Amino acid sequence: METILILGAGPTGLGAARRLEELGHSNWRLLESSSAAGGLAASFVDDHGFTWDIGGHVQFSHYEYFDRAMVEFLGQDGWLHHERESWVWMRDRFIPYPFQNNIRRLPPADLDKCLAGLVDITRNGHVQPANFRDWILATFGQGLAEVFLLPYNFKVWAYPPELMNAVWVGERVAVTDLKRVLHNLVHARDDVSWGPNNTFQFPVRGGTGAIWRACAERLPQDRLQYNTRVMGIDLKEKTVTTADGRSFRYHYLISTIPLTELIQLTGQTQFQPAAERGLLHSSSNIFGIGLRGQPRAELAKKCWMYFPEDNCPFYRVTVFSNYSPNNVPDIRHYWSLMAEVSESPHKPVDQTRLMEQVIDGLLATRLIERREDIVSTWKYRAGHGYPTPGLQRDAALAEIIPFFESKNVYSRGRFGLWKYEVSNQDHSFMQGVEIVERLRNGCAEVTAANPNLANSKKHPWPFESWTPKNLWAANPA
Repeated sequence: METILILGAGPTGLGAARRLEELGHSNWRLLESSSAAGGLAASFVDDHGFTWDIGGHVQFSHYEYFDRAMVEFLGQDGWLHHERESWVWMRDRFIPYPFQNNIRRLPPADLDKCLAGLVDITRNGHVQPANFRDWILATFGQGLAEVFLLPYNFKVWAYPPELMNAVWVGERVAVTDLKRVLHNLVHARDDVSWGPNNTFQFPVRGGTGAIWRACAERLPQDRLQYNTRVMGIDLKEKTVTTADGRSFRYHYLISTIPLTELIQLTGQTQFQPAAERGLLHSSSNIFGIGLRGQPRAELAKKCWMYFPEDNCPFYRVTVFSNYSPNNVPDIRHYWSLMAEVSESPHKPVDQTRLMEQVIDGLLATRLIERREDIVSTWKYRAGHGYPTPGLQRDAALAEIIPFFESKNVYSRGRFGLWKYEVSNQDHSFMQGVEIVERLRNGCAEVTAANPNLANSKKHPWPFESWTPKNLWAANPA
């Protein structure tokens, strides 16, 4: 039986390990550098009893297999189900998301500018955008771009939109229907139904990390090696060496570490120029603010909010206590906010002042009323927060990924594959499942190979695109 080695106990690595176990392939091992499972989907409890995630994770799914796994991990009663309430705070008011469908709430001068831009683009012929900035202007017009989309997207991505491609957009950004905008304007109607995550689920207890801890607990514990940092990978000898001096042989290596680190660990310096040009990323600074009392009525049902203006450093804030009452020590007396601040070479931050700047921003945007209500603060910096869809990303991936696969190394996951458009929890988990199916049963991957197809609908299990010859192997009785 071929040895399969997995690097990383985030959703992708755990998905691969779980599928190997289901298929009866016992000759696998997983190495994880930290002390617990979860990766970027881990959760933490601070000294005051508040639970925090590494960002505002919500869970919705494109896959039947993923749905079944979630029920298995936490049970039917282990989930809370929410209707999304996401908003934009700007011009000293809340505007429902998607912003472009609800511009009726803007001040008259901004509304006129946005409408003029929408009319202009209906008169212009189709232009193939060269970058994400051009796509925004061609899709939404100058007014919406200037008022909201350009400042917000720089704030969230930490890169100028002209340095990004528009291939990733797909279902991630709602495009504008002028008739719909005018209908909402005339009838004074809020339009809040767009998007794949207009409903989502969240664990009752333990934050997002509870999902992945439960997954790991169901795997053979002797095959999970925590606190094990990889120091080198020999592609010729097919061995991985670790900081404690051990060596692990493999026939297939499934790597979920950042692709840039895989290049360094394998000594493939010929790919450094392509990686530097194409594999951009931002860091994520997460701030948890535990508060006494109750949120004001305007926040009582809100899930998350976007902040495009410069009176605060964060681009998104989640009312985290609304996701689960167990995210705070006692929901009768406490509530919580979680703020996210992006960082990159194009958007540096001052770590020594950032917590205070976040609190100042919460006051400036009226999310909190008094500093004295803060009972707990927590922060986490993810050096690799989000993979940025840079202009040279796809060219870099087309050069790097096939080389490693020719050496039996399969790089998958949020930063293993470096494709933002398939980097949610469901995508990442299924990337692990699908690469195992490819290696064991010859099934074609969907999520890694065709993000647009992956995001187009809910996929049955086995996948509808798989051929009859491998269906039984993929789904044994």
